[in-house]
Amino acid sequence: MQRPAMRITGPALDAADPIGLARFYERLLGWEMVEIEGPRPGYPAEDGWAKLRSSSRDMKIEFQYEQHYVPPTWPAVAGKQQMMMHLDIGVEDLEDGIAWALAAGATIAAHQPQRDVRVMLDPAGHPFCLFAMKV
Repeated sequence: MQRPAMRITGPALDAADPIGLARFYERLLGWEMVEIEGPRPGYPAEDGWAKLRSSSRDMKIEFQYEQHYVPPTWPAVAGKQQMMMHLDIGVEDLEDGIAWALAAGATIAAHQPQRDVRVMLDPAGHPFCLFAMKV
């Protein structure tokens, strides 16, 4: 059997407040919110789903409601909710990227394993990394 054409278009992140998290990444990345849904009948007001698209339209991030969402622990600790994935975000200037992320609502993670990468936490506690792009 021949492998069919496949392409990763982007991740979907779980959150207790997916619309709020989508709005954070909308501001952080400057991506457009192209779809938003919810709450569904019978679900709490926080229920929902949203999709952001990059300006080039080749990448997306989706955000979906998870009733039992628990923020990951960074760094990982045995027996605690662990990070399943993270976003790597390239910036032209690391210090400017950190300042922008903080202004958008991120926090700096206490544990920083590399000098040239800054681990940040989004409002739902998902770690993401900022690093200086090589131009």
